[in-house]
Amino acid sequence: MLKRTLAIAVCVALTGCNDKPADTSTQAQATEQPTAVADNAAATKGFTYPTTRKGDVVDTYFEQQIADPYRWLEDDMSEETASWVESQNKVTFDYLQQIPYRDELKKSLKNLMDYEKVSAPFQEGEYTYFYKNDGLQNQYVLYRQKGDAEAEVFLDPNTFSEDGTTSLAGVSFSEDGSLAAYQISEGGSDWRKVIVLDTNTMKPVGETLVDVKFSGIAWLGNEGFYYSSYDKPKGSELSAKTDQHKLYYHKLGTAQKDDQLVFGGTDEQKHRYVGGAVTSDQRFLIISAAVSTSGNKLFIKDLTKDNSPLVTVIDDITYDSDILDNDGDTLYIVTNKDAPNKRVVTVNASQPTPENWKDLIPETENVLNISKGGNYFFASYMVDAISQVKQFDKSGKLVREIELPGVGTASGFGGKKEQSTLYYSFTNYKTPGTIFSFEVESGESKIYNESGAKFDPSLYDSKQVFYTSKDGTKVPMILTYKKGIKMDGTNPTILYGYGGFNVSLTPRYSATTAAWLEQGGVYAVPNLRGGGEYGKEWHKAGTQMQKQNVFDDFIAAAEYLIENKYTSSDYLAVRGGSNGGLLVGAVMTQRPDLFKVALPAVGVLDMLRYHTFTAGAGWAYDYGTAQDSKEMFEYLKGYSPVHNVKSGVSYPATLVTTGDHDDRVVPAHSYKFAAELQAKDAGENPVMIRIETNAGHGAGTPTSKIIEQYADIYGFTLYNMGIKKL
Repeated sequence: MLKRTLAIAVCVALTGCNDKPADTSTQAQATEQPTAVADNAAATKGFTYPTTRKGDVVDTYFEQQIADPYRWLEDDMSEETASWVESQNKVTFDYLQQIPYRDELKKSLKNLMDYEKVSAPFQEGEYTYFYKNDGLQNQYVLYRQKGDAEAEVFLDPNTFSEDGTTSLAGVSFSEDGSLAAYQISEGGSDWRKVIVLDTNTMKPVGETLVDVKFSGIAWLGNEGFYYSSYDKPKGSELSAKTDQHKLYYHKLGTAQKDDQLVFGGTDEQKHRYVGGAVTSDQRFLIISAAVSTSGNKLFIKDLTKDNSPLVTVIDDITYDSDILDNDGDTLYIVTNKDAPNKRVVTVNASQPTPENWKDLIPETENVLNISKGGNYFFASYMVDAISQVKQFDKSGKLVREIELPGVGTASGFGGKKEQSTLYYSFTNYKTPGTIFSFEVESGESKIYNESGAKFDPSLYDSKQVFYTSKDGTKVPMILTYKKGIKMDGTNPTILYGYGGFNVSLTPRYSATTAAWLEQGGVYAVPNLRGGGEYGKEWHKAGTQMQKQNVFDDFIAAAEYLIENKYTSSDYLAVRGGSNGGLLVGAVMTQRPDLFKVALPAVGVLDMLRYHTFTAGAGWAYDYGTAQDSKEMFEYLKGYSPVHNVKSGVSYPATLVTTGDHDDRVVPAHSYKFAAELQAKDAGENPVMIRIETNAGHGAGTPTSKIIEQYADIYGFTLYNMGIKKL
């Protein structure tokens, strides 16, 4: 598939609306002088929380005043915030160091992660490329191999920085493979640098591009490439709004300041996410433009004709559409227009608008994801979140259903038109990923690379169950655990969820999850509304004024686990990251009695102000904003975790986790939530915040930090369930 550079990564490139009705001003009513000091009742728990200053900022929404006493924590450039981070981390790590089996958990994680991991190979020019991690390397290394010659290192991100926090964030090759543009991320930031290499000499070509964000690289011959970014914000690079995405063309050998603006920069072309791609025959430039994380406009430009116009394919942002491929003037488009579960259509590039679309692969009852390779299309359907893959030719004729090695997730089947061998991986929660080769003509699959993970799947069960949510909706959930455990309500259990942005949680092996299973833990993953497991309608059922459905689905999952004796409230932890962090924050404030431990990670926790940071307003399709209407404001206020912490309530043992350089979901969300909990919690459970320094939203996190993080998360969880010894 053409790489869609609308870069909406899982919980995803989220953005900002400037328009608001005159009566919904959220301007601060007062200055931020300290008027009170946060309550500090932690001394009775054997530790003392740092004092968090309370300011007297008050915002007005529809004539209703909302206090925001910890607004000052939004200033990531202030010394006071830095001091607060340092003092919170000291308390947290002092507490974590008391856990008697913390080192034992690190050893377990290290052992499970210490095996050679190799990606599927891909062809670029005369070389075959693949990623490999020898075991505990902080970052995967990109290798290349010509024919039967010995593989050589092409790019080693472990040399980019001493502590492993600078990562390789993507690489794109020119059509003949002679040039490569690779992106690097420093400290987990979404802001990237782009470096171009001559793949023969390994010497840099031209200058390094800077300040690139949410972008792919689309080469046009060997002359240059298209990329996307925002104007560098004034003030904090971490939290300032980035509202207008622009597509540029960079000609090699010229200065970045002279790059040509291709799309964006005008009121007519103002969008929060803009991406460019070039068809493999170099015929068309494809531009995708969106104002939110759902729905996009689509344009094409004929690059073989001088001064050719930008032609609209679809200008309705209600739908998601993408151009998969072309054969001359014939375009192949995947879309959910008039097909909530998606379909593939064809159209002539001279008249590409929807009224001329013809079905090639019609919509079915299952959600479609599509890839291309070997001059075929591979339709991967989700059947109750489980993969089913079918091969189609370019006329839309079914060639075969591909027999998969089991029940789980298959991904891959991508490659160039001329390839006769493609590759795919297969995995589930208890089966480490195995890579298979696939012959496109015969349909034969063979194991290409078997996992060397030190984990025995035969010792574990993984099964799918269906439970009933509050409104009667049936929701699937996959449960994984050691064989032979007793269903007596005492099994330590992590209930993990996401429930948003059309993201589907399909079963995949993870060494960190395996470490939890090895300790006798149950791992439960429900496919909540708001996700994409059952198509657009399932997604919409968990958005805006229906967001409570997501929380109800998660709560019902917890009640199912308790009712069926997998666990009990004393042994149940809830975990989720990003939009999943919001999920955890919402359910722990709505049902604090239901869970023993809460683990919100990099969460969207202040629902009245999320849209004022970085690209946050782009998440409004899922959330709405407090400025939309009084009804929307009241709804958001009704579940916003920061605004629903109540004095006198005993909350679950809570470990909030975030990165101090997260420029997607800014850490102020987590800071303010932790401050509210510490000030108001009336129970004996600890409320801690673990702030990873020089770290972002999660992508590119070095292996060493992953081991430390999960040892602390699992240690905190088990310790607060009363488990004193592993």
